Amino acid sequence: MKLGIINGWKEGHFRAVKAKGLEAVEFCINHNYDSAEVLAEKEEIKANSEKYGVAVGSIGRWGQKRIDDNGEIIPEALQHDKNLIDLASFVGCPVFNCGCNYTEGKTFYENCMIAVDYFGKLIDYAKGKNVKIAVYNCDWANFVYEEKAWSVVLGALPELGIKYDPSHSVHRGTDCYKELHDWVSRVYHFHLKGTMMIAGESVDDPPVGLDDLNWRAVMSILYAGDYDGMLSIEPHSHRWRGAKGQWGVDFTINYMRPFIMPADYAADDDPYMP
Repeated sequence: MKLGIINGWKEGHFRAVKAKGLEAVEFCINHNYDSAEVLAEKEEIKANSEKYGVAVGSIGRWGQKRIDDNGEIIPEALQHDKNLIDLASFVGCPVFNCGCNYTEGKTFYENCMIAVDYFGKLIDYAKGKNVKIAVYNCDWANFVYEEKAWSVVLGALPELGIKYDPSHSVHRGTDCYKELHDWVSRVYHFHLKGTMMIAGESVDDPPVGLDDLNWRAVMSILYAGDYDGMLSIEPHSHRWRGAKGQWGVDFTINYMRPFIMPADYAADDDPYMP
């Protein structure tokens, strides 16, 4: 697994990620960015990735409405996703994360079939580009965020994966450990974001290690499922900004490091095996 963080795609962002001792960066090129403008920077992005030894571990686009009110694919939205798949392929990023919004007036099953069609188009476009497609488990312009939809959409698309963030499951009141255990084989990307619940209500998303989640259990499930992707730190809380926010990121890095098996770890034999 590679430990990384969400950040931007300019040289200063790569430099900052490297200064934290992290191996990877995640780009969130959301609905408010012109994907074509970012794609035009692909040569510089790749050069900085190589210069600083920081891999681009994930690229995603959140908040994009991809399906119109009639249940039809919005061509401009599809093109944005294709642009970012091209960017991911060029810079060596293994996964692109996206969602699919719900269309009122259509049944749940009809919406699932629309999502199958949309994600299927992205999967077909990504063939030969060494980029996998994952649906994020956040509900921002997305309804394919839980088992009810996964069983239909991912059931129809064996190549589609999940970008998983336990905090979203916790906020919805579902069991994130069971959910992760049941679907870990389909997890392509993973967010490290803390969450604090009091009396059943979400009160903050503090740094990982200063929150409610049992990260030992989470990591055990990921290892049991042979997950080997990026662990991406997501500084999310508005209460953790400035110097406190930077200390929080450092705390999370130091907290998570002991859970990550070194890539070059090897043993000639196992004294605990007969």
